[in-house]
Amino acid sequence: MTKIKITPENKCSFCKGTKCCSYFTQQIDTPRSKEDFQTLLWQIAHHNVDIYQDEDGWFLLINNPCQFLEKSGACGIYKDRPTICREYENDWCEYDEPAEKHFKRHFTSYQELLKYCRKRFKRWP
Repeated sequence: MTKIKITPENKCSFCKGTKCCSYFTQQIDTPRSKEDFQTLLWQIAHHNVDIYQDEDGWFLLINNPCQFLEKSGACGIYKDRPTICREYENDWCEYDEPAEKHFKRHFTSYQELLKYCRKRFKRWP
């Protein structure tokens, strides 16, 4: 049996679910006030939205696959893909290690974030 060497050139073909094409993140200002957290509660109340904090700050994580992601995991517009996709390097990616491993905080529901808000602020509305 020949062992296949996984390289950046072939790694994507081994990734189940094509993780990097199934969500995107948007960095947000660090929430400090009750009003900031009220906004986060509104955002996470929407379907497929998580919020996390890691060493780089706070982020919205929108679980929504790219419309051009094919069932095979290939990109349907590879030759015409956006610049951000062209510049993406997979030398180290979620195939190697889940991003969640480095999250300081991760909220996957309104209820989780609300619980955190009540703990953080003694007088939560």
